[in-house]
Amino acid sequence: MASDRPTRSRSGALCRQLLLTLTILTFACDACKKVTLHVPSKLDAGKFVGRVNLKDCFQSANLIHSSDPDFQILEDGSVYTTNAILLSSEERKFTILLSNTDNQEEEKILVLLQHQTKVLKKRHSREKVLRRAKRRWAPIPCSMQENSLGPFPLFLQQIQSDTAQNYTIFYSIRGPGVDREPINLFYVERDTGNLFCTRPVDREQYESFELIAFATTPDGYTPELPLPLVIRIEDENDNYPIFTETTYIFTVPENCRVGSTVGQVCATDKDEPDTMHTRLKYSIIEQLPASATLFSMHPTTGVITTSSSQLDRELIDKYQLKIKVQDMDGQYFGLQTTSTCIINVEDVNDNLPTFTRTSYVTSVEENRVDVEILRVTVEDKDLINTANWRANYTILKGNENGNFKIVTDPRTNEGVLYVVKPLNYEERQQVNLQIGVVNEAPYSKEASSRSVMSTATVTVNVKNQDEGPECSPAVQTVQIRENAAPGTKSNGYKAYDPETKSSSGIRYKKLTDPKGWVTVDENSGSITTFRSLDRETETIRSGAYNITILASGKDGRTCTGTLGIILEDVNDNGPVIPKQTVVICKTVMSSADISAVDPDDPINGPPFDFSLESVPDAGIERMWRLTKINDTAARLFYKNDLPFGPYQVPVRVRDRHGLSVVTPLKVILCDCVTENDCALRTDPRTGNGEVRLGKWAILAILLGIALLFCILFTLVCGATGTAKQPKAFPDDLAQQNLIVSNTEAPGDDKMCSTNGFTTHTVGSSAQGICGTLGSGVKNGGQETIEMVKGGHQTLESCRGTGHHHTLDSCRGGHVETDNCRYTYSEWHNFTQPRLGEVSFPRCPTN
Repeated sequence: MASDRPTRSRSGALCRQLLLTLTILTFACDACKKVTLHVPSKLDAGKFVGRVNLKDCFQSANLIHSSDPDFQILEDGSVYTTNAILLSSEERKFTILLSNTDNQEEEKILVLLQHQTKVLKKRHSREKVLRRAKRRWAPIPCSMQENSLGPFPLFLQQIQSDTAQNYTIFYSIRGPGVDREPINLFYVERDTGNLFCTRPVDREQYESFELIAFATTPDGYTPELPLPLVIRIEDENDNYPIFTETTYIFTVPENCRVGSTVGQVCATDKDEPDTMHTRLKYSIIEQLPASATLFSMHPTTGVITTSSSQLDRELIDKYQLKIKVQDMDGQYFGLQTTSTCIINVEDVNDNLPTFTRTSYVTSVEENRVDVEILRVTVEDKDLINTANWRANYTILKGNENGNFKIVTDPRTNEGVLYVVKPLNYEERQQVNLQIGVVNEAPYSKEASSRSVMSTATVTVNVKNQDEGPECSPAVQTVQIRENAAPGTKSNGYKAYDPETKSSSGIRYKKLTDPKGWVTVDENSGSITTFRSLDRETETIRSGAYNITILASGKDGRTCTGTLGIILEDVNDNGPVIPKQTVVICKTVMSSADISAVDPDDPINGPPFDFSLESVPDAGIERMWRLTKINDTAARLFYKNDLPFGPYQVPVRVRDRHGLSVVTPLKVILCDCVTENDCALRTDPRTGNGEVRLGKWAILAILLGIALLFCILFTLVCGATGTAKQPKAFPDDLAQQNLIVSNTEAPGDDKMCSTNGFTTHTVGSSAQGICGTLGSGVKNGGQETIEMVKGGHQTLESCRGTGHHHTLDSCRGGHVETDNCRYTYSEWHNFTQPRLGEVSFPRCPTN
């Protein structure tokens, strides 16, 4: 039964449908002369038949031909049918012709196509030979066609062990496709070792299968090592190339050069790489709009470039390309896919803005400012609201005085002409302007500057207007003599009508007059002094006094001007010496320099004449002398070795016109080296100086004094505490009460003395620590001090003035005080000597 199983399998395979096999038999003697391909009896058009190794036959061949038009041979040796074929006989032949371009060499390959039936017959005979020949347990290359049509199970190959001659061998396999996914795809006949496939395989899912074959005896003995078997799935062109995007969008600038890159498309193919199945070719099928061909595509890289420089966005701003990718290197039977490519034409500034008119006329009233007088429009074919479309306007001529400006309205792209500086009808009645326009973006085409800018002329007519008075010049001056008598009249500020050039009908009013020196005539504008004018006033700068005038016309229009009153100087101020105290350090100098100033104009000032003013019985000339240094200064010398001390020296100074002023100088002769040394002396003659202490020195002295008082206070307290206390009062006074009253308010303090007196505040209860109790009572504004002989007592006091006070004993019993009281002088005479001997420490409180 085991021997009959292979026979039944082979006979069953003969009855199934013929299937494509790729068994290629080459003979060693004429390997490039004859090739056998085993195919089914029926082949469809474009069907892959097999592959012939052309390189081993003719290395330099570049022309490949087939003697049979029903077959086509590609560069890699792949054989495809061009038409549907039905093999009527068991075998069909055709020849592959190989040659080079000059036909100097030629090679032929004979291709035989055989039915599957003949293949099986040869396989039976080969199996018989293999049974007689000794086989090796070694890997055998094996492959199968992707998406094979069967019949299934499809025989792949036979595995056999050399030990089968001596043992009964059982064959088995494991691995992917057997006991792992995809399960049960392959199986092997246990007795024969024939390997079969049970169903079609997709190469894109499984490129190959690595199986392990085992040879074992019925008793489990393994005479051979596991045999690795690799089954490679040969690719079939069953996958269409696919573009990476369904729609490509690219942008290219208009008017670009030929060959400019637009973009690149890309496609993928799942078939086996580096074969004709994945050799892709790109092409453009259609261009919309269907104008002249403007784009080209590289067949291998898919790069789209421009083939014309006539791209004009203003004519067509978008193109749509239908593109195709096809495998089998673009052969007509290759699988293909299409996609869409949209190319947007990007705008560049290739169109100049042009004025819609070459000339414009407008008008404006004089003295108007910041007013719009004209709008101009331009045409531009470039893309709206881009820098290639937006316009920049400029005034080329006629605006030398800066009266106009032109700006762009961002909404409408119009040029708006404004008056920014008032025009004067009396000066110019008409202004001619030349304006130009360009784009924000530079012009892209090469052109001269003359053709880049569009120009137009604008005529501006100036309208006359009643302007009112004109204050021109804005600052006018008049001259008035200083110290002129009040009521002096002078010309004032003059405004005029710009149309009549006359000042009639204009009224004047004073706006500012800092000193209130003048009045202004309303009709003529002349001024009259109200007070005497002083040129040397601090507020006067450079001899000019400014007032502000308001001029009004008949229609109420006004203008403002400034009238500068130039004060002519009068020699009314004599020269004076500003520094009236002079120090001469006698030990190092014998003189001092003095200088004078004159607030008048320089024409009434230097050179000055310095002299000593005589004073009766003073002997000024005998003690001092003056020498001139320059026009404004002199040097004062002392004579006869004067003693230290201050001196009064009157000095007269005259200006060039003889006006003089006597300045009493205080001259200090000091025993010093510098003037600052003398400023600290109280007695400059003797040199006895005043000692000035700083704040830190004073603080140190105060701290030292405080420290000394603390030490003294501590010594006195210690001596008093250790001394034996004398009896405070004579016995005859022990039964007496001593009361001293004043008008102080009640207090809270309690003092204890060493002589046995204790002071209490009224209304408080306390126990004294001394032998004799003394209580101070503040009662109704009076203070009472009572002295009672006895132990520790407590004073309970009434608050009424003049009331009798009772002392209650702490130990029980009742004691009444005597009515006898001592006078204040007696108390004072008694206590004062003792207060100088003792101190009163604070009594402790209970």
